[in-house]
Amino acid sequence: MRRARDGYQYQPVPRAPTEDVLEHENERMAEELSGKITTLKHMSIEIGNEVRYQDKMLRGLDDDVDRSSGFLGKTMGRVLKLGKGNHNYYIFYLFLFSIFVFFLLYIVLKFR
Repeated sequence: MRRARDGYQYQPVPRAPTEDVLEHENERMAEELSGKITTLKHMSIEIGNEVRYQDKMLRGLDDDVDRSSGFLGKTMGRVLKLGKGNHNYYIFYLFLFSIFVFFLLYIVLKFR
């Protein structure tokens, strides 16, 4: 009785959508999906290009590090060979030369 008092009106049950409406909705959703797939395809191509570029850069960097480590290894070998020899007076001459250079720079900067 409450329904009659509140002005309740009969609400018909919604009809099942027709095939045309379903077909149109499916086509719209297929177009949206196609757009998303195209976007994902372009993004994956760009990611692949970026990966190839960074791989090329890393290989170049690896080659540079290999070359410099070889150069550094040879230099360290020479230094160790020099240190093992009985040529300790070379270090003394190097020390005197560095003191002379610092003294010369001191004088030049002081009387400038």
